[in-house]
Amino acid sequence: MTNPSYETVIGLEVHAQLLTETKLFCGCRTHFGDPPNTNVCPVCLGLPGALPVLNGRAVELAARMGFAVNCQVNKVSIFARKNYFYPDLPKGYQISQYDRPLAIGGRLMINVEGSTKMIGINRIHMEEDAGKLLHEGFSDAKMKSGVDYNRAGVPLIEIVSEPELRSPAEAVAYAQDLRAILQFMDVSEASMEKGNLRCDGNISVRKKGETSLGPKVELKNLNSFRFLSRALTFEAERQVVRLEAGKQIVQETRLFDAEKGQTKTMRAKEEAHDYRYFPEPDLPPLVLDQTWLGRISKELNELPKTRRSRLISEYGIPAYDADILTSSRHLADYFESVAATSANAKAASNWIMSEVLRKLNMTSTPIEAVPVSAVALGELLKLIDEGMISGKIAKDVFEKMYASGEKPLDIIESEGLAQISDEAEIEKLAKQIVSDNQGQLEEYRGGNEKVLSWFVGQLMKMTSGKINPKLARDALIKVLRG
Repeated sequence: MTNPSYETVIGLEVHAQLLTETKLFCGCRTHFGDPPNTNVCPVCLGLPGALPVLNGRAVELAARMGFAVNCQVNKVSIFARKNYFYPDLPKGYQISQYDRPLAIGGRLMINVEGSTKMIGINRIHMEEDAGKLLHEGFSDAKMKSGVDYNRAGVPLIEIVSEPELRSPAEAVAYAQDLRAILQFMDVSEASMEKGNLRCDGNISVRKKGETSLGPKVELKNLNSFRFLSRALTFEAERQVVRLEAGKQIVQETRLFDAEKGQTKTMRAKEEAHDYRYFPEPDLPPLVLDQTWLGRISKELNELPKTRRSRLISEYGIPAYDADILTSSRHLADYFESVAATSANAKAASNWIMSEVLRKLNMTSTPIEAVPVSAVALGELLKLIDEGMISGKIAKDVFEKMYASGEKPLDIIESEGLAQISDEAEIEKLAKQIVSDNQGQLEEYRGGNEKVLSWFVGQLMKMTSGKINPKLARDALIKVLRG
């Protein structure tokens, strides 16, 4: 913040779609990208007489996330009706949890610029998603809107932090850590691109030293970490400017305009009483067995920070590498598989961070859709270590693997890319290069040892980079010295 006399107070509400096959209260599919209004039924459309039935798998995943962030998972929680009107809400209310949520009182340790900080988690509650509005023709007078109800009824958890984040950087670090935990625990795909991870930011500012909270503004539906940072940064500055000008902060909900880099008013901020919460009459209280809860808590997957430490100790890779490789569970799985196949963990780490992630970033492809399997990449690295191909040739082979999905050995054999490692053949080629370049030979024998690198380059050029560089160098030294 540019004005050092103020501090920012931020709380995040993170909405994550649970990784279930069906919706929260019916058997409709949750598959992303299906044609509009094909995954609907009387229950998720809110037709008269249709009754909800709770998805047990969703409860299990929500409880798993609760334990993963050190929450108390309650034996009894209650679903409630959250009443409001919006075109994408077919029933005119949303089934959510209010005063008795599934989990309370968690915490998450974050790391920002080398410093650690504990952030409290107020609650995790379950709820169903709304539908999606689709708009066309904004540029002309024929504008029309439609509603896709495929998403209506999809199971969500909302993870509500305490207002303990003090900067956009802390908010982003917290959201990124939550996403990693959601993925590592197999609770959610947590893809912001698909809309199954969304953030709402509650932000206020106050003079440093003050303890009371100022009026908060809610920033709605921030669907990337970059937008989260930009929106919070702009909003903090906007509020400080207003206060310094003697104006009040209006408690409201605002949207972030990414093109202009500004927030704008969406609506007045609702209070809890505006939603007229009351217990959902068609669902009994959710009562969880203590033995079942104990089993869920003991069967948690490895947490991101635990896996990071294990990769460092087990594979001997630097902390920087481990940070990147544990940014998602799929990436960590990919690394471990490549390392196991290649028996060279550092090479696996280097290739994934340079070649693999470079290609994925160019095409905005997730690691789970990478066309080069972990086993195939591991085999390629093994061929480098065995001396069959050079690192330079390997990069060309990788490009062909990425484009075609072929195995490395098939490409090497079909294109004649195998490295020349026969010492007798290399010495013969070295003699030919030296014989054809007497001037450079005299320079070398006159004491200019830098000419050796020139000869190595000529030999690599002659063989299109297929010769073993170390053997080439050794053979040239032997020939040059007579």
